[in-house]
Amino acid sequence: MARKKIEHVGIMVSDMDKSVAFYREVVGLELKGMLDHTNGVIKLAFMGFNQTNETELELIYGYNEGLPQEGKVHHIAFTVDDIEEEWKRIQSLADMKLIDSEITTLPNGSRYFFFHGPDGEWIEFFQSTRA
Repeated sequence: MARKKIEHVGIMVSDMDKSVAFYREVVGLELKGMLDHTNGVIKLAFMGFNQTNETELELIYGYNEGLPQEGKVHHIAFTVDDIEEEWKRIQSLADMKLIDSEITTLPNGSRYFFFHGPDGEWIEFFQSTRA
């Protein structure tokens, strides 16, 4: 069995429209498709950057309202080209809840910061020094 890539990361959300808008406007993802699960309860939205063979973000509505604040996924990381620019942009947005008080620099020079999505999920913007 070959492993090729991470297919998608699923995040449980409490309001599909609010979460789709957040990931569009704040992160820059595009809505690639929505569907109702065959169980008749769950609704799914798939988002990405519309690039070939990319890992997608799957938003899941209606699965389990009793999740802990941090949900089933600790965080999702997005690669950015300019961490300083993104730090300033995220700080300037109304009602944005930052987790970090500053950008963290790792020993290899990669830099990141965390902030909350609309359901308290942790989002990381990451500028890597890896090729």
